Amino acid sequence: MEITDSAFIALAAGLAMLGTIGPGIGIGLLAQGAMQSIGRNPEAAGLIQTNMILAIALTEAIAIYALVVALVLIFVGV
Repeated sequence: MEITDSAFIALAAGLAMLGTIGPGIGIGLLAQGAMQSIGRNPEAAGLIQTNMILAIALTEAIAIYALVVALVLIFVGV
């Protein structure tokens, strides 16, 4: 059984997607903190929600970078 370059490219793309674990955990912790804050201070729900959505978008960008790297490896790989 011969290991080809495409096998290494697929492995590298899969490893690149491990970069989505951190943002996934981060978004979960972010939402948990926001829900606890809203539970403690319901009057500030609008401000907390706005900041939470902005932070989630910035955190999700990191996961998108990992996806782009994986796609580049798959479609542009040698």
